[in-house]
Amino acid sequence: MIEQPAYTGFGFSDEEWGLLVGLPQAVVTAASAAESDGTRRTMAENAAGMETISAGRESASPLVAAVAGEVISRVGDPEAGAELPVISPPDPAAMIDDVLARAGEAAALLAAKVDEGQGGAYRHWLVEIAEQVVGAASTGGLLGIGGDVVSDSERRFRDRLSQVLND
Repeated sequence: MIEQPAYTGFGFSDEEWGLLVGLPQAVVTAASAAESDGTRRTMAENAAGMETISAGRESASPLVAAVAGEVISRVGDPEAGAELPVISPPDPAAMIDDVLARAGEAAALLAAKVDEGQGGAYRHWLVEIAEQVVGAASTGGLLGIGGDVVSDSERRFRDRLSQVLND
């Protein structure tokens, strides 16, 4: 007997599942790219995002738990020392717009395919990922002292994501 992929139990196609699984990591990258912070701060932001994705495996939402498990199986478990590579998109604004457009597609997909509890849990989880990333490292200041915990551009990305997702 051939075992069916987990996403079929939720009623998603392979392409739809790819959108849902790819989005959490894209949110990490976009939230980090919202403010150019330097490699050390970007690494801290990536780590915070991956920890939040990893924590999703313990979610009461079967959808969030399944997506988080899939992401971690693909990129590695932060609890085992896995780290995301530092990605500096050549055009951060275009990358952020792309992630927001995909978030809108995901919100529409969830509204059509799953109940509000599952969809709401997933949408809220994405906003929480962004929140953890933008709050992980201060911006500005001198030698890590002072600066803003969340810059205006980071706050703008988080707020736009929340708007797109209606969370």
